[in-house]
Amino acid sequence: MNICFEATEGVRLKVEQKSTPLQHYLRQPQRLVKAIADEKLMTPLANDCYKLRMHPLNFLDIYHFQPIVVLKVWAGASGRVYVNSESCEIKGIEYINRRFFLYLKGNLTPEEVGGNVYLTGKVDLQVKVDLPPPLWLTPQSLLRSTGNGLLRGVLMRIKQRLMSQLVQDYYSFVAENSGETGKDGYGLTDVLPQT
Repeated sequence: MNICFEATEGVRLKVEQKSTPLQHYLRQPQRLVKAIADEKLMTPLANDCYKLRMHPLNFLDIYHFQPIVVLKVWAGASGRVYVNSESCEIKGIEYINRRFFLYLKGNLTPEEVGGNVYLTGKVDLQVKVDLPPPLWLTPQSLLRSTGNGLLRGVLMRIKQRLMSQLVQDYYSFVAENSGETGKDGYGLTDVLPQT
């Protein structure tokens, strides 16, 4: 039985522009990937692609699995960042892995409104899967609400990490490139642990 799950998430984040324009930071898509994904779960590949092992998920407390997604992340000339899924593998359930399709498409755009800079973005996530026979008798409404909720949860975790990490990483980028100090007068190198 084929079923489709979908979720969409948007973000609008005010960013205090520093001496280095935000667009310059956004032209470094590898930094964006590191800001939204745990570095231990991410592997850089060639051609602006990254392999991302997601945290393990469970569906209806029956199926436990770990998606591994290859994302292509690149920046346009205006600083707009694009994210598309290239492939996906499901670790843990071979039946579903052979019958699973994941499509992710998103963008993040810097906008200036009334002297303020905002990052505005949207991501669409869709999963199509041929469910295993044990789930065929489960009501489709329950399957859809559970699947859609699972996808919304994934996107919400990405959004939360983006909102908490991206601006901090932008300020670190500015400090690395210009020696600019943070809002409190300290350079970010003064308050961040050295590696």
